[in-house]
Amino acid sequence: MSIPALKFARALGIADGVSLLVLLFIAMPMKYMAGMPLAVSVVGAIHGGIFVTYVLALVLAQIVVRWNIIWSLLGIAAAFVPFANFFLDRKFKTMQKEREESAGIQVVS
Repeated sequence: MSIPALKFARALGIADGVSLLVLLFIAMPMKYMAGMPLAVSVVGAIHGGIFVTYVLALVLAQIVVRWNIIWSLLGIAAAFVPFANFFLDRKFKTMQKEREESAGIQVVS
């Protein structure tokens, strides 16, 4: 069960990182340079939904994987920094591979 929880948290972390970049580098310029405030409203709502789901996935991973709480806090903090989710995902991927290997699951790269 811990491996699907990690995969779910990783996938949502990437989705959150992408949605943050879209919000900051596409929707915000559209609002302020092109006078299209609806872009921020739509993308912001989508990003907010992804963020809430990501936090819930981190809580699930915290419970199932029983990792140190620092990883969940780092995941939440990374959600506020552009590109940080992608760097943290590397660590989560390493953790996932270690768990797969210890569970006897063949890792395919």
